Amino acid sequence: MHLLGNMLFLYVFGAMTEERMGRLQFLLFYVGCGYLALLGYAVANAHSQQSLVGASGAISAVLGAFLHLFPRARVTSLLPFLFFLPLRFPAWVVLPFWAALQWLAAGRAGDDPGVAYLAHLVGFGLGFCYAWLRFGRTARLPGVRLE
Repeated sequence: MHLLGNMLFLYVFGAMTEERMGRLQFLLFYVGCGYLALLGYAVANAHSQQSLVGASGAISAVLGAFLHLFPRARVTSLLPFLFFLPLRFPAWVVLPFWAALQWLAAGRAGDDPGVAYLAHLVGFGLGFCYAWLRFGRTARLPGVRLE
């Protein structure tokens, strides 16, 4: 399920981010942020013997970059407590909420194996900072809608 969720997030947020950055720059950004997110997780959990496999940090970086590049893009979200009713919210609402959920889950996770929530947070922060440093405030495109 985690892999399917990652692929869905990459599909929804990756295309517009790649289009804005360009293919080569997006590839370098994706691989670099994924590596740094993994490194951040490894430094914080240096005592762990668990292996870490996945691209969650890189995909989280795409979410962070998308938040900076397209903060007003409308994202359709399914809310489980409303019987999975599809609602549309701007990215500036959805993505920080997602990051807050990762923060809460990282605090609960402790030493349990499973999802590397800290890698999600590191990747998200790296992606946002990269987009902010690379594209600045001129990157924001008004009126972009994500269907």
